[in-house]
Amino acid sequence: MEAMLERCAGLDVHQETVVACVLTGPIDRTPVSEIRTFGTIDNELMELGQWLADEGCTHVAMESTGVYWKSVWNVLEAFDYDLILANAHHIKNLPGRKTDMKDAEWIAKLLRCGLIEGSFVPSEDIRDLRDLTRYRKKLVQDATSEKNRIHKLLQDANIKLTTHMSDIFGKSGRLLLEKLVHGEVITMEFLETHMKGALKHKSPKLLQSLNGRLRKHHRDMIRFSWDHLLYLEKQIDQVEQDIRQRIADKQEAVDLLLTIPGVNEQAASVILAEIGTDMTRFKDDHHLAAWAGVSPGNHESAGKKNELGHDPETIT
Repeated sequence: MEAMLERCAGLDVHQETVVACVLTGPIDRTPVSEIRTFGTIDNELMELGQWLADEGCTHVAMESTGVYWKSVWNVLEAFDYDLILANAHHIKNLPGRKTDMKDAEWIAKLLRCGLIEGSFVPSEDIRDLRDLTRYRKKLVQDATSEKNRIHKLLQDANIKLTTHMSDIFGKSGRLLLEKLVHGEVITMEFLETHMKGALKHKSPKLLQSLNGRLRKHHRDMIRFSWDHLLYLEKQIDQVEQDIRQRIADKQEAVDLLLTIPGVNEQAASVILAEIGTDMTRFKDDHHLAAWAGVSPGNHESAGKKNELGHDPETIT
């Protein structure tokens, strides 16, 4: 392999240690290799970063395995060298080379020969926004799970609200659920007074659907899910407020995304969190589609093509 870099380094990152291999020397000669091991505490990572800088490294590469690389990246990105995050699948080691020191040296050799293409790592503010949008998604999934549990418990108690209500978590449905949870009696007068629209005319049927076998056990279980659901919805509101604040200075990009059919403000915030606002980080639209995992992979062998799904670049 033909060398392209005179001073570079490869890092093999673990939870407690980082093995660094520095390769130095003219590109037409065998490089000098130096390997050191550092801890992952902040001051130890600063020591690693300074050592790489003192060695004159122009490029430093590491694998994107697990989450341990993130803390190393956060420290080293402050130094004056090109930091590269490599797709672990693309630089998979050769058989018989599996030791930490060999891994670091292998990464350094690939980097020296220009065989590592860096994955997209957005700026810190975009990474923070990404954490929030992904956490919001998890909270929404948890809230949906709690709603499904309540649905199942109502069916188990033979409470047939869903037969007459399209959404038992709307305003009217929540009034009924709260009364059920607290063991209050629901009368025809209450239904005729508090139900709105078409539900008001369904009051007799709603009253019949509430005449099931709701035991204390059901009330307790529904209350557990109900209280958790209210907490999750409060958390979702707080996270969404934080997201709106973080995209306030990116309103121009948000407005452009909103011109796409089917993209609302929430979807726009997710798109910004995943790809950022600097499109120069991607070579072209095909690379962006591949990174996002929406470009079909094309695997050909002996003249036969085998579509194996997506072929995304590293998503961090």
